[in-house]
Parts: sequence; structure tokens; C-alpha cells
Amino acid sequence: MNTIKFPPKQDWAQILKRPTQSYNDLEQSVKSIFKDIQSHGDKAIQKYTEMFDGVKISNSVVSSNEFEAASDLVSTGLKEAIKLAYNNIYKFHEAQKSNNLAKVETQPGVICWQAKKPIDSVGLYIPGGSAPLFSSILMLAIPAKIAGCKTITLATPPQKDGSIHPAILYTAHLCGIKTVVKVGGIQAIAGFTFGTDSIPKAYKIFGPGNQYVTVAKQVATTFDVAIDMPAGPSELLVMADETAKPSFVASDLLSQAEHGKDSQVILVSTDNSFIEAVKLEIEAQIEVLPRVEIAEAAISNSKFILVNSFNEAAELINNYAPEHFIVATKDNNFFIDHIHNAGSVFIGDFTPESAGDYASGTNHTLPTNAYAKQYSGVNLDAFMKTITYQEINQTGIKNIGVAVELMAEAEGLQAHKNAMSKRLEAIKESVKS
Repeated sequence: MNTIKFPPKQDWAQILKRPTQSYNDLEQSVKSIFKDIQSHGDKAIQKYTEMFDGVKISNSVVSSNEFEAASDLVSTGLKEAIKLAYNNIYKFHEAQKSNNLAKVETQPGVICWQAKKPIDSVGLYIPGGSAPLFSSILMLAIPAKIAGCKTITLATPPQKDGSIHPAILYTAHLCGIKTVVKVGGIQAIAGFTFGTDSIPKAYKIFGPGNQYVTVAKQVATTFDVAIDMPAGPSELLVMADETAKPSFVASDLLSQAEHGKDSQVILVSTDNSFIEAVKLEIEAQIEVLPRVEIAEAAISNSKFILVNSFNEAAELINNYAPEHFIVATKDNNFFIDHIHNAGSVFIGDFTPESAGDYASGTNHTLPTNAYAKQYSGVNLDAFMKTITYQEINQTGIKNIGVAVELMAEAEGLQAHKNAMSKRLEAIKESVKS
């Protein structure tokens, strides 16, 4: 856990590099699996489930009996916690509903407007390998339901005994998900992409995952399927100064480090003594974690960066564009105003990133790998598309017709001009008669 002190700007790109494989490293293996599943459907999916998950499954669709049995295996306390989170997430996403754009008369007789429509079929991918991320179901299924998506399919990898973790099934049932398939990784994304006998084809695929899932989602886009974002291994950047609590910051860094060995955590500070205090806290806290081996591997990729000023910190943070950004300083408003590349922001000593992961109400499906520079996290609009409409009467044709003709002719598109000219001529003829 070495501290990088006052790094020059030309070194930032190398310092902030993510510990992940590139798209090119994984592309060919992902594409070969896609091709096999495109040709052989469920049979190929079963082959890869046995190969990668070590489970032989003849029917991947979760039965109603499995749903019922799962509910009995989830403790009352956990059920109540999930319901609390459900209510907060529902409240936050329902508030994102917006009325359709009012009709606008851009010219007399020219009426334009927009209307939002749900995506008909969506696929939700829920990781379930080293940790069953049932919280991700809440983050994806709730806005999908509020949006009104007709077909919502959930895919998650099976456990070694061929079952699905009961908390995943309980949460899926609470969210009204009817179709859950025991399929993980690349094969799940390929199943959503092409559709099989057991997996409905999705028009858009959602959900986090490892590097293979991230690349699989990107490959899916080459088959006319949309994705939420290229979301890969988890990452967290904390900006803190001497006014923050080292134990809090250390716990936040470890909370992301335990996600996976390829997770990345970064601490940026203007105070070297504070950085050293956080390191000591990490050493004390990491030893008692059940996932200590995973956390240690991720911490080995961590960065502790000492900077000269808040302005320099803000520039570095925007350059990194973190998935999760915690700010705990004497002037948090400075960073609220100056950070414009981040997936989700957590403000102050008592706003841990784990609150957003579970129950504050915000969505935890967020852009990684610096994609926060151009992508938003999942929200209600992610499950909808906007259709524009226009309706023009004869008055409108007369008001914009000549402009359309001139512009079409200038672009060399005679048929475009003719489409307007025919109507202008028809209006003139009707006036004569």
C-alpha cells in the first residue's frame, strides 16, 4: 500500500489504469461461445453451464415450486430488509416518471411532440458466483416494472447443487419476475441476444458482471441488442482530508475491495498523515473479513494518491471518472460543483457507498472503466425509449414547404423536394377549384 505523492499530470493515465484485461484479450473466446449458442441454443448453453459452473442442468427455468421453497429459506429479518430497500428504490425510481412532452406548435399548423414507451423485452443479468447479488434484482426489476416492460427475464448462474440462492428467488418473486433461468456469464448474455426455447430474446440487456460479462454485452451490441452500459468490475474512489474519519474511509475502501480480486479502490487526499492513518485501519479491518483473500488481492491494486490541492484532486478525479465517488472533506460542496464524471456520489462522513448498494433508493448499476464520462447509471429512462411525433395541416405545409424544398434541393435530394412539392401543388389546386 504505497502512497504516490504529488504525481505529475503526465503520469496520471498510468497511475489510474484499471487492473483489467482489455476487450481484445477476451473477444475471440466470447465470440466463439456466441456463435455456438446462436446455432445450438439451449443445448450449447447447457454445455457451457457445465463447463464454467460445474453444474449439469437439463431444464434451466426455475419452477414455481422452487420459488415457493426459496421463500421459506430466507429469514424474516432479511425479508424485512429487502422490503425496506424495495420501498425506497421504488419511491426513488417512480419519482423519475415524467409527463410526455406537451405538444409544441413550431409553426402555425405544425404540431410536434414526444411520448415515452417501454422497451418490450429486457434481460436482467444478476451475478451469483462468489456473492449472490440479489440487491441487483431490486435495482433492475423495479424500474423495469415501473416503466411497463412486457417481458422481463432474469438470468443468474446456478450454485454447485444446481439451485439458485433463495434470496435471489425471493427478491425476484417480490419484484414480480415470472421467468428466472439458471444461466450465468457469457452464455446468459448470448441467450438474451439470440433467444432460445427457454430464454426470451431481449431487446436490451442490463446488469453488472465480471470482465467476461462486460465483453459479452459489448459483443451483443453487434447483433442489434442494446445494453445498459459496459459495466465491469467494481471500483471506488474516495476523496478525503484530515477532517474525515480514517476508520470510515478504510471500511469504504474494503467494502469495494471485497467484491472481487479485479476491483479497484483509490484514496485521494491532501493530507499524508491521513493516508497513513487509513492504511493502518485497513490492516486492522481486513484481517477479520470472511473474504479477506479477495480483499487483499484488490487492495494490492489500490492507489493512495497525495495531491497539492482540491483543484488538482478534482481534475484527477474527473480524469479517472469513478463508478462510485465518496467525498468527505471540509468543503464537500466544492467537489459536488466540480466533479462531473462519476457514476454515483456519496457525500459526507455518514454516507457509505454500501447505502447506495442496498437501501438508500438510488441505483447501483453504474458505469465503470471511465465510462462515467459518457454514460449514466441505470434509471427509469433506461427501460424506455422516446418516440417523436409530428402532424402537419395545410397551413403548416404552406409555412414550411418552401424551406423544405430549398434545403432538399441544396442537398441534392430531389425526391425529398418532390414529397413536399406535390403537397404544395395539391393545396394550390384546391384553392383554384
